[in-house]
Amino acid sequence: MYPVSSTFLKTLATSHTMLAKVDVYYNGTLKVANLPFDSGSVTVDRGSKTRRTISLTVSDPKFMPWLETDPLAPYGQQLVVSRGIRYSNGAEEWVPLGTFRLNEPSGDLHFGPVNVTGASSECSVIDDKFTSPTTTRGYGGCVDAMEALIRQTLPSATIVNLTAGARNPSCAVATWDAGADRWDAVQQIARAMSAEIYVDAQNRFVIVDLPDVINGAVAWDIAEGEGGTLISSTRSMPRTGVYNCVVASGENASSGSAPVSGTAKDLDPSSPTRWGGPFGKVTKFISSALWISSGDCTSAAEYALFDAIAPNVQTSLESLPNPALEGNDIVRLVHVGRKERYLVQSLTIPLTADGAFAIALRGGKEETE
Repeated sequence: MYPVSSTFLKTLATSHTMLAKVDVYYNGTLKVANLPFDSGSVTVDRGSKTRRTISLTVSDPKFMPWLETDPLAPYGQQLVVSRGIRYSNGAEEWVPLGTFRLNEPSGDLHFGPVNVTGASSECSVIDDKFTSPTTTRGYGGCVDAMEALIRQTLPSATIVNLTAGARNPSCAVATWDAGADRWDAVQQIARAMSAEIYVDAQNRFVIVDLPDVINGAVAWDIAEGEGGTLISSTRSMPRTGVYNCVVASGENASSGSAPVSGTAKDLDPSSPTRWGGPFGKVTKFISSALWISSGDCTSAAEYALFDAIAPNVQTSLESLPNPALEGNDIVRLVHVGRKERYLVQSLTIPLTADGAFAIALRGGKEETE
């Protein structure tokens, strides 16, 4: 979660003045400060290749672009978006919501509105497909390789390693063909070190450890009742997406090594998803060219099994908005007499006071204390 003051979090559950701001930049130059808009929202989705997207409605048709350099043209123009609170003493506290490359402005030329969409900076890396075979050879660590692939597209990109101990394990040699997706390659390297990479609200490429819903720190409490922020919640528990066996395989033509594999199974006799128990036998297959030994594969399978056997509890809720939340935060949901930990899978942050704040949570774990 973006660091905010305790006053900010307490104020979310009380009457306050909400603020939102959209600035337009082109080639590093501010083109429009405080772009006037009618409505809009920022969606954060950890299941999407582009972690953050924006949808914005601008009423004035004069903002419909005609030239490539106009403020809302899709030729590299960016929206820098933030949301905040004005306190009763007049002080303001702001939270960044992201930097978005404009993708597709459209609207009525006479009456408007101009509808605008955009996406965070992963989209630039996605667009820059490899034009020739590209390899990780020569890069000592996984982080070094990811930094190189990203900076070939965005030389001034800010890349931050937030894994425990800023780890940078050695990177196996892998090669991607011309035409392959550069961002897919970056994500494969992150997975090989049991991490994930995405662009955050500050327009940084951040590398983080995979979230641990059981042992990780709780970023925010969402509670019903007086002083709480919860408005409504729904729950489902599908078995889809739950596995009790993971088979990891690696085949790396660049290294000349033979195909390798490793397996991990849920063999805990007390587990409701134990292999061969009432749940059955459900296998998930994963692969990477960056796993070059059976030990690599087994470690990857064991790490993936931890997430694979987690209950696929899906909770959707509406809450008073907290714009500081990130897509991999852990929240504590206090409702119907229970306290449960969840991973934030996605959320939609409105840019107006009357917009709905929706959160989708995954992998609930009840707290007994």
